[in-house]
Amino acid sequence: MITPARSGRSDFEAIAARVAPGSSVLDLGCGDGQLLDYLKQQRRVRGYGVEIDDANVLACVKNGVNVIQSDLERGLAGFDAGTFDYVILSQTLQAMRHTEDIVMEMLRVGRQGIVTFPNFGHWESRLQVMAGRMPVSQALPYQWYDTPNVHLCTINDFEAFCASHGIRVLERVVLRNGRPVTLLPNLLGTLAVFRFEKRT
Repeated sequence: MITPARSGRSDFEAIAARVAPGSSVLDLGCGDGQLLDYLKQQRRVRGYGVEIDDANVLACVKNGVNVIQSDLERGLAGFDAGTFDYVILSQTLQAMRHTEDIVMEMLRVGRQGIVTFPNFGHWESRLQVMAGRMPVSQALPYQWYDTPNVHLCTINDFEAFCASHGIRVLERVVLRNGRPVTLLPNLLGTLAVFRFEKRT
């Protein structure tokens, strides 16, 4: 059984807590399918993952996870509007080149979106930038020259993005070492989890 501790992903539990039991889910950039497998076990969800990497697609198939091989940067044209209850983008937002497009596609295909991302506004990242270096941390483990991350943002940045794009934030939880941070979350939190929907 996949657990958050075994997966090394503290956001799994936070995501599962925001997904209604028995709902339909599309997991974008699903990797080897661990999150979908976890949601099946914990919330009895049904759904699909979308992944581009051959090895990860094979791992999904071996693990019994429904997966579609596709490039997220080309959008979600293969899915009809309102197909899923939730569309999830877990720790992939910062690696997307067309961030605005993918978030709006999430809300076309699903009733609600859930994203998780490392918080670039964390105080350790700020200190490293002030010292003249690009941040490297547990949440941002890559060097500047080998990082897949192209659009790092802070919690405040994402909230401003939602406000300017007609997106209603339904819930936000900020974590550090897997525990919720309520005091100065943009300064003290390392990982953000947002659940949101399109304003009507």
